[in-house]
Amino acid sequence: MRLSAAVLCALVAVQAAVLLAAVPAAQAGELQVGYYGKKCKGLENIVKWHVIRALKANRRTGSALVRLLFHDCFVRGCDGSVLLDASYDNPHPEKEAPANIGLTAFDLLEEIKAAVEDKCPGVVSCSDLLIYAARDASSILSNGHVHFDVPAGRLDGFVSKAEEAQAELPDSADDVHKLIANFARKNFTVEELVILSGAHSIGQTHCSSFAGRLSEPADQIVPAYRELLKYKCSQGSNPPVVNNVRDEDYDVVARYTPGFTSRVRKVSDYLDNSYYHNNLAKIVTFHSDWTLLTHKEALGHVKEYAENGTLWDEDFADSLVKLSKLPMPAGSKGEIRKKCSAINHRLY
Repeated sequence: MRLSAAVLCALVAVQAAVLLAAVPAAQAGELQVGYYGKKCKGLENIVKWHVIRALKANRRTGSALVRLLFHDCFVRGCDGSVLLDASYDNPHPEKEAPANIGLTAFDLLEEIKAAVEDKCPGVVSCSDLLIYAARDASSILSNGHVHFDVPAGRLDGFVSKAEEAQAELPDSADDVHKLIANFARKNFTVEELVILSGAHSIGQTHCSSFAGRLSEPADQIVPAYRELLKYKCSQGSNPPVVNNVRDEDYDVVARYTPGFTSRVRKVSDYLDNSYYHNNLAKIVTFHSDWTLLTHKEALGHVKEYAENGTLWDEDFADSLVKLSKLPMPAGSKGEIRKKCSAINHRLY
């Protein structure tokens, strides 16, 4: 039987539609602790082994993982969208947003993903791997004081847009009322805003993220610390600067803020409540940190966590769990990526 050209074209179109429909995409279900217990035994041990090895080589990788968790989940929910590279479908992904300057640890997550794929191909999402890795990093950097069980079962999203990240992520120059409104849109309280800000006890930033601090008055920033920041920013084109004066070079601290030399540690990036002590002393890097002192409730929580580091450890762990549960936009579908930096199939 001969088929007309029109019929052949119709058959080809139907076949193409069937192939596109075969691309695995689904909506995420309810998150569960132990989700991969039977699906991929030993998964958490694999992740932890790679995180430990990475932090032994460069402890700052730990703070990078914690930052990645926040920057992923605060935009489009926890869907691994911040991990995507530029592509035909996402020509300007989230990692290109100015708010995401300095994000790192992408290679580590690809390394973890490759190891997990070898053991359990097509089972574990990159978004879940990021949560596990950030959890392990938090535990290591806090000497085990920050720890939590990870509810898992996330899917990796298909969409990543720099403009969305820039619009949704809090800005380091924001005042307290804008911060409160931003966090409230994600269903976080003033207290949780203060709790999550405590992550600024670790990591580093770039001078472009706190340029305004270099000219703020003495009632907002200790002048000697302001001069230290100016010196650091004069050392190159938008150089990195540590968030915590405790992690600064000893000689630089001795030169500009000799009163704080006793706080300098040989081991950097220790996740603790030192951020709150620094904030009360007005030696924090960001305007968005200092501005918490101008709001009665926020100030109360800053003082509370300065006085009780154990409480902050517990509340920070709880807040990370809540953050990790932020869902993808309603109606969104996802997949289990083969590589964290790319979706499995072109969408268009």
